[in-house]
Amino acid sequence: MLLIPAIDLKDGGCVRLRQGDMDGATVYSGGPGEMATRWLEQGARRLHIVDLNGAVAGKPKNEPAIRDIVKAIGGRIPIQLGGGIRDLDTIERYLDDGVSWVIIGTAAVKTPGFLHDACSAFPGHIIVGLDARDGKVAVDGWSKMTGHEVGDLAKKFEDYGVEAVIYTDIGRDGMLSGINIEATVKLARQLTIPVIASGGLTNLDDVRRLCEVESEGIPGAITGRAIYEGTIDFGQAQRLADTLSPPPAAPGA
Repeated sequence: MLLIPAIDLKDGGCVRLRQGDMDGATVYSGGPGEMATRWLEQGARRLHIVDLNGAVAGKPKNEPAIRDIVKAIGGRIPIQLGGGIRDLDTIERYLDDGVSWVIIGTAAVKTPGFLHDACSAFPGHIIVGLDARDGKVAVDGWSKMTGHEVGDLAKKFEDYGVEAVIYTDIGRDGMLSGINIEATVKLARQLTIPVIASGGLTNLDDVRRLCEVESEGIPGAITGRAIYEGTIDFGQAQRLADTLSPPPAAPGA
């Protein structure tokens, strides 16, 4: 089970949100590169970065901070990046800068043709992010609910050629209330590509529960607020996960 530290960027700094509320951001660090190095030194084998301003604006807004992270990591571990990615030129620029995978979320739902083109143009480098509440997909920073069932969309996007799905239960993200294991397993069973769990990971019991369902097609989980606020020691959590299950190939690899 691969635990993936999240670095959420707002106005050039590292923050965490509760249920996507930009006004309620908690600032953890002004140095994204330093934060990335911290997780690398604690045993991270992959990083998850979100340009929060970019997600709202629909175009990249934190590129200097992203470049700082890439420079600090120096290619030692892969990086997956989302937030405001709406065109092929942006994807190409990020990949050229050293990002391993780009994450397409709202744009995948609103303009699936763009996701299809991205998968064709950059095979092996596209992950789709699906955020849902009660099985229904949300878009635009979770501010709008759609009528789409998360499983139906995920299967369509799998056919497009995405490498993995990041599934976030938006009712739990940033709330330290535990991963929605049941919903994540339900989605994973409908797909052949990996599902990366996200939203609500709180303690070592969550890590144990995730390891128990890894064989369902859930080889990784993103963790944010828990590792910043100390309800989980990241290094300890990853060592536990490695003990309970051998280190897998990175999701999407």
